[in-house]
Amino acid sequence: MTEPWGDPEKIRRILADGETWAVIGLADHPHRPAYRVAKFLQEHGKRIVPVHPDAVTVHGEQGYATLAEIPFPVDVVDVFRRSEAAGEFADEAVKIGAKAVWFQLEVIDEEAYQRATAAGLDMVMDRCPAIEWPANGPR
Repeated sequence: MTEPWGDPEKIRRILADGETWAVIGLADHPHRPAYRVAKFLQEHGKRIVPVHPDAVTVHGEQGYATLAEIPFPVDVVDVFRRSEAAGEFADEAVKIGAKAVWFQLEVIDEEAYQRATAAGLDMVMDRCPAIEWPANGPR
């Protein structure tokens, strides 16, 4: 059995229904995984929103320093941060009314998972949407 945060049905739902993805840690650095994954999502019809303290524009999308500054609804908060720093973004996702949280590969915070799912959000951890897409993405 897989961990609850790797549930294929939850992954399918987030990939299919999540239209606007706030990407935590996305900056204009082509060598970084966040840059490549955001481009992948954009190429698959998703709107990406860079969230980085520098608030830079990436892939043609205006960046914001924090989730709270984004002036429109966000469906998925995709977190490219170390596990010990990731939980605060799950909490912020709840506060801004996001529908889901996605922690990237090797990012795991079981307490954040409990808080986010208790608040009604779908949450995936230790997965990459670009890797999950072939098996679980929309057709």
